[in-house]
Amino acid sequence: MRKKFSAFWNKIKPYILPYLAAIAIPMTVGIVAAALTKDSMDIYDTLKSPPLAPPAILFPIVWTILYMLMGVSSAMVFIDRELSPDETRKGFVWYGASLVLNFSWSIIFFNLQASFFALLVLLALLYTIIKTIIEYYKVKPLAAYLQIPYALWVSFAGYLNAGIWLLN
Repeated sequence: MRKKFSAFWNKIKPYILPYLAAIAIPMTVGIVAAALTKDSMDIYDTLKSPPLAPPAILFPIVWTILYMLMGVSSAMVFIDRELSPDETRKGFVWYGASLVLNFSWSIIFFNLQASFFALLVLLALLYTIIKTIIEYYKVKPLAAYLQIPYALWVSFAGYLNAGIWLLN
């Protein structure tokens, strides 16, 4: 039994750190953004929202799941980076840009209460996610597929953001 565990451990050990680090990166982005906007998030409940607007409690749950998927996805690409180094680099540049825009949106929407500018940031964010998906697909298709929920949620967030901008 011990030999089987040791063999199993030796097989997965090289993957543990990349996955943990890759998950920690987007989670940290989300935690820092939430900490910087926590005093301004109450405005969400005071704004006129479009139809289908979910309750505020849903957002941290969805974002936690998305951040984990984003991390797993980027770890998969990192682990297979030798297969397509150029596409990996391009994918990580787009992914990094998406994290910066993701972080920026919270500050712009909640702290600055600039919903139109936040909508423009969301459109740029969606573009960077799509570019990430395209580059990740060239390295590891499953990693690209794991980014799709992120793109879909950001599209939905764009709908909400546009609705809030138009209604308020």
